[in-house]
Amino acid sequence: MSTVATPRTTAGIDPRGPQLAAALTSVVLVVVLLLAPGPAAVVLLALQGVVFAIGATRGVQHAPYSWVFRTLVRPRLSAPDELEDPAPPRFAQAVGLVFALVGLVGLALGLEVLGLVAVGFALVAALLNAVFRLCLGCEMYLLIRRVTA
Repeated sequence: MSTVATPRTTAGIDPRGPQLAAALTSVVLVVVLLLAPGPAAVVLLALQGVVFAIGATRGVQHAPYSWVFRTLVRPRLSAPDELEDPAPPRFAQAVGLVFALVGLVGLALGLEVLGLVAVGFALVAALLNAVFRLCLGCEMYLLIRRVTA
């Protein structure tokens, strides 16, 4: 499990929020792959890149998909058993941003294989988080912290 338990404080986030964000990201990335290599795929991937950039720079709790979770989903759920440290999901958003940027460069420059592979890798990571709550970027973050501590 990729969560880092924290006491119930305002610093922790509901771990179901990033999982919903991963599901929404998966849908967007599937559509990108279906539309690729056309301009609509590039625009949609650029928009997903903006979502990743917001999550990476401001924190996942400020990203648009978090708003969807807070507004439409969270009020219908019970309180989470534990809160999650927002740093690993924030790092994961940065990793997603890198893949989105590589995908954008590939699709925009006509390097379709590069673009599709980058989007495919991002899709696999998003699906693992959405379906199994296995956040690869979060796991990378925790491994880097252990190695550098």
